[in-house]
Amino acid sequence: MLQQVEETRPSRSTVAALKSTVQDFWRRDDESGGSSLRPAIVGQLRYAQGLIRNAPPGVVGDLRTLSAELARLAGWAHFDARQYSLAQMYFTQALDLAGDNGDRQFLANVLSSMSLQATYEDDPLEAVRLASAAQDAVRDTTQSSRIMSMLHIREAFAHATLHDSTSCHRAISKAHTHFDRSQDDESLPEWIRYFDETKLTVDTGIALAQLGNYQRAVPLIAEGLRRENHEQRRGRAFHAVWLATAQLRTGALAEACTSAGLALDLTSTVDSPRVTRHLADFHRQLAPHARQAAVVGFEAKFRSAIS
Repeated sequence: MLQQVEETRPSRSTVAALKSTVQDFWRRDDESGGSSLRPAIVGQLRYAQGLIRNAPPGVVGDLRTLSAELARLAGWAHFDARQYSLAQMYFTQALDLAGDNGDRQFLANVLSSMSLQATYEDDPLEAVRLASAAQDAVRDTTQSSRIMSMLHIREAFAHATLHDSTSCHRAISKAHTHFDRSQDDESLPEWIRYFDETKLTVDTGIALAQLGNYQRAVPLIAEGLRRENHEQRRGRAFHAVWLATAQLRTGALAEACTSAGLALDLTSTVDSPRVTRHLADFHRQLAPHARQAAVVGFEAKFRSAIS
């Protein structure tokens, strides 16, 4: 197989086909989670890197860019599967490829993913450091406002985990300021277009929930969930669990179980151990309320869905 790849002389049509494949991978990740996509993504990454060795000068740069995106996608899929060591390996590979191309914006994007993973791994100081490095990388590049907005939200997640209210609120404020300056046009990198006003709203709510400000978090996450594209089932399941968690902490037990029930419905077609872990964490928090009718109903649904 490797010999066949080396003998193939890639063309512009090869690049276009690979771009289409990457876009399809991201669409499927949004819809159903990244865990089951890992073998296919890694295979495409190896294929793209093999093509570089025999590529004419006119397409080498594009193939390196696509290889970097596939490496980041592989890292993200392994992160979604909670395989953090492999995710780190692919994110590092994506950083190396982005450095070769001198793409500071894409490099910042990879660093932001690594920051989010560090938050998940209970290393918020490292998460702050990575988010700050990403901001430095993208600063003063063209059309960077939308990217900076996303990066400050990732920073806010880390500060919230540190229970640093002042820094968290400052990062959230900067995220909104940068977003207000941004323009939604064709010059934006494809990978940042997911970060729209709805995503900013729901992520702001999640940051506040992480900080413990559940009263303010609930309406923001609920509004984001209401406005989200219903085809993005993995993201909606994730946000529904966060809404349920925040509602539970405000004492709205029935509403929390309803939101978590929505997440369970969505996970029937989603392969995301990350979302499943969040649901399991929520389920454990229900223990003190085990005899309440809403919890009894959710318990039966949870057992049926998770078994």
